[in-house]
Amino acid sequence: MPPTTRFATRYDFRAPGADAETRQEIYARAVEQAAYVDRHGQDALMVSEHHAADDGYLPSPMLVASAFAAVTTRIPITVSALLVNLYEPVRLAEDIAVLDHLSKGRVSYTFGLGYRPVEYALHGRSWETRGRDVEERIGRVLEAWASAAVTPAPYSRPHPFLFYGGGSPAAARRAARLGLNFQPQHGDPALKALYDETCQAAGREPGFVLQAPSGGPANVFCAERPEEFWERYGHHLLADAVAYQEWHGEAGSYVVDRSRTVEEMRAAGVYVVLTADELVDRCRSGEIRLVTSHPACGGLPAEPSWESLRLVCETVLPAVRG
Repeated sequence: MPPTTRFATRYDFRAPGADAETRQEIYARAVEQAAYVDRHGQDALMVSEHHAADDGYLPSPMLVASAFAAVTTRIPITVSALLVNLYEPVRLAEDIAVLDHLSKGRVSYTFGLGYRPVEYALHGRSWETRGRDVEERIGRVLEAWASAAVTPAPYSRPHPFLFYGGGSPAAARRAARLGLNFQPQHGDPALKALYDETCQAAGREPGFVLQAPSGGPANVFCAERPEEFWERYGHHLLADAVAYQEWHGEAGSYVVDRSRTVEEMRAAGVYVVLTADELVDRCRSGEIRLVTSHPACGGLPAEPSWESLRLVCETVLPAVRG
C-alpha cells in the first residue's frame, strides 16, 4: 500500500496589481474556502507572513488564522512562519493564547527568523543581531506562559504546538536549544540529525521534525482542462514563482521554481495542473504524498480557484481515501 496522501490548502494572498475590490474578494473567498475544506476533510490550512511586498503578501497571519478558526471546527491551522523578531514578545504571547482558545488548540506555529532585510527595516529591528534577538524573544514568549505573567493562559498545555523553522545548521541548533520542534525548509537529513544530536547533548528528548517532502509538486491545481488552465491562468502561477525567486536568491527550498516562463514551469513540476483522474492516479501510486492546494496563487481569480478546490475535495480526496 502506498503511504497515505495528505491534503492541505495554503494562502499567502500574493496578488500583483490587484485593486482594493479584487484583494478584498480574495480575502473573503479564502474565509469561505476555509470553511469548505474543513467540511470536506482536508488535513491542514496554512498561512504565512511577509512584509513590504508590492504584491500584498500577507503581513498579518494571525488575523487570517483567527478568521479561519471562526468558520471551521476540526481542521488544524498552521502559521508558517511567524517572524518573531517583528513582534513584542509579551503581546505575542497574549495574542497566541487568545487564538488558542478561539480555535480550541487547533492553531500551531512555526517561529522563523525571516530572510529579507527590508522587513526588519520596516519594523525598526536590527538585522545584524537577528539570531540572538530571536532566541531572546522566543524565550520571553515561553517564559510569559510558564510564569503565568499573561492571562489567560493558553488553552493548550503548556502552550500551542510550536516549531522553529529554517534551512541552516544554525536553525537546527536553535530549535534544539529552545526546546522546540523543528521544521526544516528542505529535506536534508543532516539537519534532522544535527537537531537530534543537539537536543540529546542538552539532555532533552528530540521533538518532532516536520521535514519537507523529498519529492513531488509544491503546489497542486486541478482542472477539467489543464491546457486551458495554463493558457488562461498560468501567468498567475508564474508571478508567484518569480516573486519567490527574487526573495530566495540561491537559497535552497523545495517550493522555489526557477522558471522564467509558463512553458518552463509546466516542465519543472513544482506547480502542476492535473485532471482529477490524473491526480488520483499519482496519489494512489505514491508519487504525490502531499496535495497542497494554493487557491489564491498569484491572485488567481475565483472561477479557476473554486474549480480546483472542488475537484480536489469532492473527487480526488474521496477517491484516494476510498
